[in-house]
Amino acid sequence: MSKGRMVFAGLPIGVVALGLIVPATADAADVETLKPGILVVTVQPYMPYTALKDDKLVGLDSDILAAVAEKLGLKLEVNVTDFPGMLASVQNQRADITIGGIAWSEARQKVGLFTDPPYYSPPAMAVGGEKTFSDVKSLEGKNLGTVTGYVWAKSIAQVPNATPRTFPGADSVFQDLATGRLDVGFLDPLLISYQQQQRPDMKVRIEYMTPLTKEEIAAHPDYKYFQSYMTGFYLPKQAPKLEKAISVQIDAMYKDGSLAALITKWGGDPKQFLVPSPEMAAARRGIDRPADWTPPSVAK
Repeated sequence: MSKGRMVFAGLPIGVVALGLIVPATADAADVETLKPGILVVTVQPYMPYTALKDDKLVGLDSDILAAVAEKLGLKLEVNVTDFPGMLASVQNQRADITIGGIAWSEARQKVGLFTDPPYYSPPAMAVGGEKTFSDVKSLEGKNLGTVTGYVWAKSIAQVPNATPRTFPGADSVFQDLATGRLDVGFLDPLLISYQQQQRPDMKVRIEYMTPLTKEEIAAHPDYKYFQSYMTGFYLPKQAPKLEKAISVQIDAMYKDGSLAALITKWGGDPKQFLVPSPEMAAARRGIDRPADWTPPSVAK
């Protein structure tokens, strides 16, 4: 389960074969896939990250994967399932890859392979009206909300004198923000931007939290969920060549500006989504990356 992400349970599984993406700049035979020339991908409907619309894969992660598939000369075959099904399809080698804001973790990498981060998910706040919040200190004594089961529930519960609340879904969080019953809501960042675009009448906007200090996290351990985290595309352990080929393309997209363009397209700030925090390199070095690994970044 991605950090802060709820499971969409009970969704039917369907398969849609998407058209060949051309032109290609790599030989599809050079990478191992379950079906020659085809990349089998599983997603859950979670806009603006992943979804099927008119039999087309849409969303930020979908756009990134489509660009990678173009470079590798692969067709896409898409399975729609729920979040546990996504991970299981990769771990059981029923899919080549799964995408959609999946948080890197040491536990997950033990049973699968992660690409280099296609983006980093920053700590974002949904704010209503004209209120402004910049850091965790500014949240003290406020009405804070998130969705039941999201890890931010642990974080907001530790904010001094705050009133933490959990809701059955993101729509309820947005509604209480719009009516002033909540001061700040914690949700996946692009979901906030997407809501802002779809429902400007609600006057809900996104703000990014100033990074926490080590002292703040030491005093409130669950503040760690207010930090940004690495996402990744997730593949079977048996597909190291494919993982490497995809990571190479992701790294190239940082350099050529195409990732920044896609982040902007979907309502994100490239400076927030494409610059790793200092501790991220250490998290993966010696685990699933070499000791000298440097996370990709648009920062110079």
